[in-house]
Amino acid sequence: MPRPHAAAIIEDAWHRQVAGAMRRRGWGTRVLTYTGYGSAERVRVLGRVLMTRRPYAPAAADARATWLELRTADSERRGWRVFFTTPAAGEPVTVTIGEREFRTRVDRSGLLDLTITDHGLEPGWHDLSISSPRAADTTAAVFVGAPGETFGIVSDIDDTIITTTMPRPMIAAWNTFIKAEGTRRPVPGMATMYRELLRDHPGAPIVYVSTGAWNTVPLLTRFLRRNGYPLGPLLMTGWGPTNTGWFRSGQAHKEACLERLARELPEIDWILVGDDGQHDPSIYAEFTETHPDHVRAVCIRMLSPAEQILSHFAFGANEDIRRHHTRDIPLCKGSDGYALLSLMRRVIGTTKPPDPVLRSSW
Repeated sequence: MPRPHAAAIIEDAWHRQVAGAMRRRGWGTRVLTYTGYGSAERVRVLGRVLMTRRPYAPAAADARATWLELRTADSERRGWRVFFTTPAAGEPVTVTIGEREFRTRVDRSGLLDLTITDHGLEPGWHDLSISSPRAADTTAAVFVGAPGETFGIVSDIDDTIITTTMPRPMIAAWNTFIKAEGTRRPVPGMATMYRELLRDHPGAPIVYVSTGAWNTVPLLTRFLRRNGYPLGPLLMTGWGPTNTGWFRSGQAHKEACLERLARELPEIDWILVGDDGQHDPSIYAEFTETHPDHVRAVCIRMLSPAEQILSHFAFGANEDIRRHHTRDIPLCKGSDGYALLSLMRRVIGTTKPPDPVLRSSW
């Protein structure tokens, strides 16, 4: 293995010092579980182990809890709170499925990312037992897709299902760190579109992919529940130094997630949903070129003129969208979920190959 980047060495040293001081003061760890996914061949279990003052406090509500089970306080939390955490790097974790145990250790950021083959789970939702020596036992929700299912959705998050105007740093920082959770606004119609598309495919997966930090998964999960989005795994990334540099590449993260989904769920033809405010059009165009058999359609939410200004809109995005025209894969463009849904109904509900490009008016 190549020598880690100096930034990663400094960050790891800092985390070790902080975690050591916390342990000397009697702190333990907490396993924060995320929603995983899988197929008949394998499941991917996700979570994170963090230092905590109350290692055996009651676990948070299950990720599949209903709106009625949400506490009012959830909507009043400030985003900055989720970023003040210390990872328990290298902490051992055991995942239990039936009578079998699978042991691993979390990585330098505390992330649990374990792929289990020959799991024996039936299609549908499952709660897997997770344990760690200095933490309370908990469970991780995993969705196993139905055999033979060929339909699935990959969705961006920022400015696709939630209004964040992400490319502009000051506004993004305000939306992420300052605003209370309850003030975050969903993009109109997107939850309706996802529910309608999945209604005829109850065994199909929906996966949310974002360049946001793993710290925000609980916040985003509550947002999905409050606004009626179908539950699915959130594939995030870490902020800060890596083993190769000072900053992580969000674009590379999304590309890697798509490649992994194509490899792990090869039977799925994905509907790729994003927006034209960042790199989604070019990322989806490249994936469509290299994996045309894994893409059923591409949906691009077109930002309004005001959103384009706030986001420092990249005028080259439309040129990237046109790259899809070289394939017979439909491209739907609209201003919100309602407009995109009307186009997707034509794409999904027809036996005749649709026009390669469909666009809704503003």
